[in-house]
Formats: sequence, structure tokens, C-alpha cells
Amino acid sequence: MTQRTIVITGASDGIGASAARILSKRGERVVVVGRSAEKTERIATEIGADFFVADFAVLAQVRRLAAQLKEKYPRIDVLANNAGGIMGKRELTADGHEKTFQINHLAPFLLTTELMEVLTASNATVINTASAANGFGKLDLEDLDAAKSYSTNRAYGTAKLANILFTSELNNRYAADGVSTAAFHPGVVATNFAAESTSPMRHAYKTFLSRFLLSPEQGADTLVWLATATPGEDWISGAYYAKRALAKANKQAYDAELARELWERSEALVALDLDKLDHRG
Repeated sequence: MTQRTIVITGASDGIGASAARILSKRGERVVVVGRSAEKTERIATEIGADFFVADFAVLAQVRRLAAQLKEKYPRIDVLANNAGGIMGKRELTADGHEKTFQINHLAPFLLTTELMEVLTASNATVINTASAANGFGKLDLEDLDAAKSYSTNRAYGTAKLANILFTSELNNRYAADGVSTAAFHPGVVATNFAAESTSPMRHAYKTFLSRFLLSPEQGADTLVWLATATPGEDWISGAYYAKRALAKANKQAYDAELARELWERSEALVALDLDKLDHRG
């Protein structure tokens, strides 16, 4: 079997690191991407993988990451957009976007679209880590940065809803070019991903409740399955999964027009970011 190249973001910890370990053991060429240079290098060294560091709260770093990946890997078989997390109080990034929305949706949207030429040439699979939290999200195209109304949990749920809508529209636009895509819920996993949050949900990750959570290896199972199974045969492109099975999402997730408009708004927002960058020189 020819070794495939699998890029995993958010791979310095949690389910991303677990997926990287599992896939590497299976003989895949894994590329580890993380925010912490120390933690990312540690995982990469452990499994003998290449690694890149990027903070998704800075879109210029996402663009740089895309350029580095394109330069080094003429073929990318799987892109796993796994970086994300629950944040605290409302905060804007240096790019001017609400932090939860940018890190969980806008940054992976930008990375994927910047890599699209390589992904289509590779007949790649794009996997987006969503969450059952999408159920309490509500996407308002006129308030993507939650300026009118903000709560930590709703912002996270809305970002995870955006991941599913992005998956649907990515399939709509690029399935004919050979790209397959899926979003998935990993389960409630014992990781550090809520460490920076003020959400009440963070307590489950730090107290005796953590013993009832899934291990990172269990949480990575559906990601690994999507990365290694055959799209079109084992799973349906454009769909949302949990425990290797089709799952029900927020009713907004099935709104094709909303998915199209979110894509267009996201394109405009990252183009605006680039325009700001050009003016700064």
C-alpha cells in the first residue's frame, strides 16, 4: 500500500495527538500541526513525523501554514481540521473576529481553501471535527462575531454548527473535483481543550466527572475511521457522523442556502483580512 500524507491540526494534544499516533503506527505519513511549539514537537518526535506550528487566532499564521504545506507536500491525501476549543468571555482576535468563530471555523476554512489546488489534485478527504454542541448553536449571518449577543457555550455551539455547514458546502462545491468530506462528533473526551474557557463545561474536564469521559483514543476513533475508510462506500461525503454512524445535527445544518451564504461570507472575511495585510505592507 502506498503511504499517504495525512495533515492533522490540533495534533499536539487530545484526540488529534491520539489520531496522529494511531495513523502513524498504521504506516501513514502524518504531519502534525499545533499551536504550542514544545508540545507539537514532542508529539512529532515521538512518532517520527514532520510538524508545523500555527496559532489559528492569527490568520496570517494560517496563510503561512498553508504555504509551507503546499511547498513541502505536492500531495495531501487527508486534511483533518481538528484544531478548536471552547473560549472564555467574548474576545476579538488581532484580525477583528470573535475568537471562538475564528479558531473553530474561519481558520480551518481558510486553510482548506488555500490548499484546495493540492486537495483536488490529490482526490483528498477533508475531515472536520465538529461536536454535538452544534445542537445549541444558532448561526446569524448578520452577527458572525457575536457582537449583539454572546455566551461562551452558544458561541462554541454555533462554531461547531458552522463546521457542519462548511462540510456540506465543501461537498457541494468540490465533490465533482474528487474531494470527499465529513464532519464528526468525537464524544465528550477527557482532554485539555476547555482549559482556557470560563464555560461551566470546563469543570467536567477537571473533576471526578472526568472519569466518565471518553479517552482521547476513543474520541479519535471516528476521525481515524473517516481517514482510513473509503468515502462513497463506507461513509457519505458531506455528512455528519458520531460513533461511525450518521448523526442528527441542528436543523440549521441542513439549510443548503445557509451553507452557501456562510461560505461566501467566510470568503469575504478572509479576503478582507488579506486586504488589511496588504495595506499594512
